[in-house]
Parts: sequence; C-alpha cells; structure tokens
Amino acid sequence: MFDVGIGEILVIAVIGLLVFGPERLPRAAADAAKWLRDIRAMASGARKDLADSAGIDLSETVDTVRSLQEFHPRRLASSLLKDDGLDEEPKPKAGGNGATPGPAGGTGSPASSPDRPTFDPDAT
Repeated sequence: MFDVGIGEILVIAVIGLLVFGPERLPRAAADAAKWLRDIRAMASGARKDLADSAGIDLSETVDTVRSLQEFHPRRLASSLLKDDGLDEEPKPKAGGNGATPGPAGGTGSPASSPDRPTFDPDAT
C-alpha cells in the first residue's frame, strides 16, 4: 500500500522524538496505531455496506478482477514472444563438446540455423 523504507521510518521516528519527547512518544505511537486500526475498520465496514446496498458479491468481483490479470501487458507480451521450439537446448554433435563458435568467438547457436538468430554479446 505505502512504499515506506527503513530510511523513511527512521526519519519519522526522529521527528516524532523531537516533537513528542522520549516520555510521550510511546503513547503517541500507540494512539496513532489505534487510529489507523479504527480507520481501516471504518473503511472495511463502508466497503461492505456499499456492496450490500448495491447487491454486489465481492468475492465474485474479486475473482473477475483476478481473471483479468492475465491481460496485463507484460503477460501478454511474454506469451506472444514465447516460442516453445526455442526453449530446448541443442543436442551435442558426435565428436565434439557440443559448442559451436559464435560470431564473437564464443559459444553460441549454430550459424546455419535459420530459426534461431546468432548470439551477440555486445547487444546485451
């Protein structure tokens, strides 16, 4: 929900210590936690009341939204770019270690294969 790191928490703690002092800081932190708990409970109650008054089944709505996650652009792109034939490793040839020299002198895919482009280490 909130993207708060350790640095931000330390800054808030130091500011709280300066504002409230060491005697009142634990009580202020406990009050803030109670307020946050009350606000979350009110938001949850309001959401439930709205869903009940509108006649919406929230579990069905949540399932529908989760099913729409498969249409996320990253998932669509990865499913479109995924090629099942390219996932397999080439089989080693008899009489060698299975590595064929690539364009940069390293090992890469066979240069004669029209299906798979050659590996370019400078491009990555």
